[in-house]
Amino acid sequence: MKSQRYLLMAGIAVIVIGLNSCKKDFLEPQPYGRYSPELLKNKKGLEGLLVGTYGMLDGQGIAGASGWMVGATNWVYGDVVSDDAYKGTDANDQPQMTEIELWNSQAANTYFYYKWLSIYDGVARANDVIKFAGQIPELSEADKKDYTAQARFLRGHFHFEAKRMWNKVPYITETTTTYDNKADIWAMIEADFKAAYDNLATTQPLVGKVNKWAAGSYLAKVLMYEKKFAEAKTLFDVIIAQGITTNGKKYDLQPEYWKNFDAAFENSEEAVFSLQTSASGTVVAAAETSYELAYPYGSFDAGCCGFYQPSENLVNSFKVNASGLPFLDDSYNTTTLKSDQGINSSDPFTPDNVTPLDPRLDWTVGRRGVPYYDYGPHPGKNYIRDQNYAGPFSPKKHVYKASDITVLTNTSNHRQTAKNYNIIRFADVLLMAAEAEIEIGSLATAQGYINRVRARAANPGSLVPGAPANYQANPYLLPFADQATARKAVRFERRLELAMEGHRFFDLVRWGIADQVLNAYQAVERTRRTYKNGSGGFTKGKNEYYPISNRILEVANKSGNTVVQNPGY
Repeated sequence: MKSQRYLLMAGIAVIVIGLNSCKKDFLEPQPYGRYSPELLKNKKGLEGLLVGTYGMLDGQGIAGASGWMVGATNWVYGDVVSDDAYKGTDANDQPQMTEIELWNSQAANTYFYYKWLSIYDGVARANDVIKFAGQIPELSEADKKDYTAQARFLRGHFHFEAKRMWNKVPYITETTTTYDNKADIWAMIEADFKAAYDNLATTQPLVGKVNKWAAGSYLAKVLMYEKKFAEAKTLFDVIIAQGITTNGKKYDLQPEYWKNFDAAFENSEEAVFSLQTSASGTVVAAAETSYELAYPYGSFDAGCCGFYQPSENLVNSFKVNASGLPFLDDSYNTTTLKSDQGINSSDPFTPDNVTPLDPRLDWTVGRRGVPYYDYGPHPGKNYIRDQNYAGPFSPKKHVYKASDITVLTNTSNHRQTAKNYNIIRFADVLLMAAEAEIEIGSLATAQGYINRVRARAANPGSLVPGAPANYQANPYLLPFADQATARKAVRFERRLELAMEGHRFFDLVRWGIADQVLNAYQAVERTRRTYKNGSGGFTKGKNEYYPISNRILEVANKSGNTVVQNPGY
């Protein structure tokens, strides 16, 4: 599980260390691409190790892995496998992703192998920072505390990702020599984030480095997964009242929803913990690459590759009732919102401008006739590879604008961008806080948090300019009738607010309703998209977690460790 490889990351940091080859025994040369531990045991080397650990958030650096297999965005593992998105493209493209979408995952699927490697490479780097921070005499106590706390935050993050993916996984620390996956590791993840929360400063000299409040927010998120709602509520109270970003901005919602997905407004008051990216010239290492397959097809600028298309179910969920509120039952999906399914882009089409819709729909989904950033109206079929297979809608949140091309994208591959990905944003925090309040019985406080998010959705600046749509988004005016109603409201709000951001499947699993929701989704989808017949359905007790790669099991067990496969695989 230990890695001594530290890749140079253009645009982020480079460790420059002079080697005196005349004094080095030529029989023991330092391998290319590596630094010896002794050369890294100084503040400059430690900083490079820490930056390299942050660099593993996007999974880049694993030989053979593609960005969509390993990225922090989790669009495959969190959305394509859910009711929010289709794999997209056509039936023959990326069959390993198809089996994930259809809950037919196999332990031989290399997606899981590379995701595991990327996560535990991040863990190894974090552990090296912790270990080396205690071995550098020149390091002040304040610096030692800061480096260690940041590394523990990152170690907690990587293990959290592993826990959500596979449930029973090894917890590797800087002193681990053997490991197994028999124990539940929530307590260890919680301890890492608690240490980070207790020891990190409230601000950092560099944007993107985590601070006390990012650690507190992540700790509260872990408590929500553990169903420790009272503890989470107490922490959320402090975060919402006092939390600030690493550059000192008070936590708040961006006034306009779309700005969360525009590179010109990154690291705002809403950015709690973000994957930092940059794109300059043809440099790849620091760009966001996990979405490379997930851009509109055909006549769109990149023309590749038609993956990650929003589902009809998701689009329908943005319908609102006469009061401008979501439908909290399944009635939203009884009929489908008008689309250009089966209509050529050269043929006339008029989008629905009557049905009341939540305005967040058109910042989340590209649909025919509605402005698609600064490209003009979405043309429909000309942006879709196979409508019959993957539906008529395009993703939007992660897509770059026409004005971003070569400025905020790789000049030779525009699908490698400088758009940050918000791993946690403040709207997520508010809605988790609302959940915690509901579970302990504080329905009125929860309603206030939900309405705060809905008010931003209704802000005139959050509407898509020139869209032929009937936008409505109103607050909940009447008190929630009971806890069950409030629970439905906050869960539905999370779906709308965080759609196509990699959260949906993990939310369904932690709520314990994945089998109910996804089997009901599939039953309707089988009447609309015949490829859904390729799955027998979502199996409770199995499909909440993914299989551990056979290659990981083989290597671990041959090396004297004990890793066992998840149930059902």
